[in-house]
Amino acid sequence: MATIERLDRYHFHEHDWETFEEIRDWFEWEVPDRFNIAAYVCDRWAEETPEQTALFVEDESGATDTYTFAEFEAAASRLANHLAASGVERGDRIGVNLPQKPETAIAHVAAWKLGAVSVPLSTLFGPDGLGYRLADAGASACIVDGSNVDALRRARDDYDLDLASVLVVDGQPEGDEQAYADAVAGRDAEYEAVDTPAEDDALLIYTSGTTGDPKGVRHAHRVLLGHLPGIQTVADFEFGDETRFWTPAEWAWIASLFNIVFPALFYGRPVLAYHGGEFDPAKAFNLLDRYDITMLFAPATALKFMMQVPSEEYDVDSLRVIGSGGETLGESVAEWAAETFSGAAVHEGYGQTEANVTVVENGSLAEQRTGSMGLAAPGHEVTIVDPETGEPTVEPNQVGEIAVRYEGDPVCFKEYWNEPAKTDTKVRNGWLLTEDLGRIDEDGYFYFESRKDDVIISSGYRIGPEEIEESLASHDAVTDAAVIGVPHEERGEVPKAFVLVAEGYEPSDDLRETLMAHVKDRLAKYEYPREVEFVAELPRTTTGKVRRQSLREQEGLDD
Repeated sequence: MATIERLDRYHFHEHDWETFEEIRDWFEWEVPDRFNIAAYVCDRWAEETPEQTALFVEDESGATDTYTFAEFEAAASRLANHLAASGVERGDRIGVNLPQKPETAIAHVAAWKLGAVSVPLSTLFGPDGLGYRLADAGASACIVDGSNVDALRRARDDYDLDLASVLVVDGQPEGDEQAYADAVAGRDAEYEAVDTPAEDDALLIYTSGTTGDPKGVRHAHRVLLGHLPGIQTVADFEFGDETRFWTPAEWAWIASLFNIVFPALFYGRPVLAYHGGEFDPAKAFNLLDRYDITMLFAPATALKFMMQVPSEEYDVDSLRVIGSGGETLGESVAEWAAETFSGAAVHEGYGQTEANVTVVENGSLAEQRTGSMGLAAPGHEVTIVDPETGEPTVEPNQVGEIAVRYEGDPVCFKEYWNEPAKTDTKVRNGWLLTEDLGRIDEDGYFYFESRKDDVIISSGYRIGPEEIEESLASHDAVTDAAVIGVPHEERGEVPKAFVLVAEGYEPSDDLRETLMAHVKDRLAKYEYPREVEFVAELPRTTTGKVRRQSLREQEGLDD
């Protein structure tokens, strides 16, 4: 095996720092000309620490397993050899339609060993969701879970997919499909990762499609290096020998793969792969206890569910850091988490599929300010630009569009797959435009307002829905809420709230008035929802975010 160099700049957790600014001043990107993710998260540890645990595994039945780095590398090599024998070549796209199982990480690493491109696909996708993405990607192969293989079969017929290999994990194959276990059995357990430029494609991951068709986001192998400074900061530099990572989120999400799974493996630290069906907050406490998890990455929604579970019977003192992103945590959630987990740090990170973890919190070295997402992560240049011109002319504390300096930042995507015009719209004047509205204060702290297309204009006021949603969710009668703008004869638009009622409460006119008053009392008077509709569920994207677009469609506001 070729010698894999240590990249010292990404090990700043080994140093003592006085301030966050000290790290930012010291850090600079270290991106080798040749870099392959598989070599750094798998191959090198199989050589250096082969008996170190890479993956803890558990399923819904309680069955457990572990993979050492040697076993992990051998499994990825067997799969790489099978795919190569099936005709998969360098640059080909490989669909990974698996839940949180060891085969998921193995499939990505096997693709990268080949120099191929992995395509993460949620197991919540139906045939259209799968078919569109696999057809758009021109995928050559797909590894699919038995729980979703029927959707893939329908997609193959409907979209005329030309797949050289379809491997079924934990399911019964049909036709030209093969059982995953049979396909890799007997294959050579050695396949050294090919020597790839850091700029070669590694990942084609699709946006959640909140508006229009999902777009394929092309990421190079360097993208992992682009994540590491932000993840180190969010994780409070906790990468010691006892560090163990877990996220309840599906591994088809970039935040799961590149905030938890592959950063942990880059540092030779184990990850828990738990496949247990729908999220169970009591089970989450149980896993944290039994596996002595130290770093948990959980969406705010999962933490809200966990808030409803008595935690006294679980020993969760091992947990040192909780990271969250994708939606605003809210002060009440952060306070509960810090109290429940014996003072564990609670840090938010901000990013998106095209440029992830660019703004971060770290309470050890920088003040955490209420409502703020934190500061620009080491290595990243982030600012606020004019939403119309894309120019950084917006004054502090004024709302504009959050933007990331594009050139020279390894976390930034290369381009949209087969969508050059959309790439040109996304990257302007040297800035990657996030399409998120926010502001920055005089000290460099960022505050999220809303998506550009979620802004509600009411009587001239620009209203972001998330603040209203958080206010509603702080009421005991509300489990969750979503807010959109609806037409109003006098005000142009007014906020309308869709509310999930908590157990023990019943929808009523009195409760509706109570919630309106609750928001009106806590936010600006023009911000309270003029309409409240009680619903049984909220539409969500595959990553768990509320899909406001569906609510607009439901109201007849969008095509």
